[in-house]
Amino acid sequence: MTDSDLSITPAPSKIRLSADRKTLQITFADGTIASLAAELLRVESPSAEVQGHGADQKTTPAGKRHVAMSQIDPVGNYAIRISFDDGHDTGIFSWSLLQDYATRRDSLMAAYIDRLAALGASRE
Repeated sequence: MTDSDLSITPAPSKIRLSADRKTLQITFADGTIASLAAELLRVESPSAEVQGHGADQKTTPAGKRHVAMSQIDPVGNYAIRISFDDGHDTGIFSWSLLQDYATRRDSLMAAYIDRLAALGASRE
């Protein structure tokens, strides 16, 4: 991501965490409302721990079906850092990344489930 990418997507007008801390509801500047599950955000975290440092280094965290978000902190004017109750807290989710995840939510989740199956792993 370049510096110019950070300015393309304006800050959401609202970010709300569900009472059970398992869903993040985001209202984007254009009025679009998206709900993103904690599980999806955790397994697709933009952190090096999950994404690695190269195209072939992505990991597939298993057993995250019941993960919840424990804290959300702003990062400048362009992102949030989400801390999860399993201790993961190193991913910085930019506005453009969150919008991308909202658009591709179903396909990202399907790909995750396929990767787990290929590994013989479970969401549980």
